[in-house]
Amino acid sequence: MKKYIWIPLVLLILVLLAGIGFLGYSFFKEREANEAMQELAALDKQEMENEYERFALQYSEMMTQINNDSILAQLTKEQMRTQELLAELKQVKDDDAKEIARLKRELATVRAVLRDYVMQIDSLNRQNQELIAENTRMQGEMDEASRTIEDLSTERETLSERVAMAAQLDAHAITMTPLKKNGKSAKKMKDCKNIAISFNIARNVTAENGQRTVYVRITTPTGETLNGGGTITYENRTIEYSIKKVIEYTGEETPVTMYWNVAEYLGAGSYNVSIFADGNMIGSRNFTFN
Repeated sequence: MKKYIWIPLVLLILVLLAGIGFLGYSFFKEREANEAMQELAALDKQEMENEYERFALQYSEMMTQINNDSILAQLTKEQMRTQELLAELKQVKDDDAKEIARLKRELATVRAVLRDYVMQIDSLNRQNQELIAENTRMQGEMDEASRTIEDLSTERETLSERVAMAAQLDAHAITMTPLKKNGKSAKKMKDCKNIAISFNIARNVTAENGQRTVYVRITTPTGETLNGGGTITYENRTIEYSIKKVIEYTGEETPVTMYWNVAEYLGAGSYNVSIFADGNMIGSRNFTFN
């Protein structure tokens, strides 16, 4: 009789031990996942800190080039705000997702405000240039006006470079698709008769609207350029390009697709696609094919 009593007890103990083991394993896996997420959050937080520090430094550089007290006060205020947000971010714990998300939204606002000030300062310099042109016509103030023109020209050149950088186009979502004669994707490069290059030019409200000539340069695994379009100048040197296309850019996201007709044998390996516009490389990506 006692034997039948012990059997259920032993089974119950075994079930409890199995449950404890399962709970221990689940806790270990959850802890492992949390540690990985915390590591990613720490890296994201560090990248945000670097951006805040860079923006604060840009405000300092801009303030050394501005003589307008009103704008200087505004720049000082925005720099202090950026530094305060940076201080808040440094105090936030890596696992405080809600606070990090808020500071990331604040970072996007700081970036937009900084871009607006670059444009405002450039506009102010244009107005100053008009005033300087009038002063140069006044006798007795020629020397002083000339010095002012020289100083403002330096400021304008620096700020124009910043505006030019903000207005530079950016190509993303770049794809390279080998096509067979029937237009379907080719699994191997030896069967390729056409190459489709597709990408998007990102939205940029500071870029000038209108027609743009976009150039694509395709290089083979041996480093040779699939040439057929001619040459362009890039970073004070002449390089070959493969295809070009004139597009109408309105400042909004613009999809572009271009085709290269294959007239030679193409082997397997790593190919590079580089995209150029307005004398700048606006995108590049490597592709590996069999």
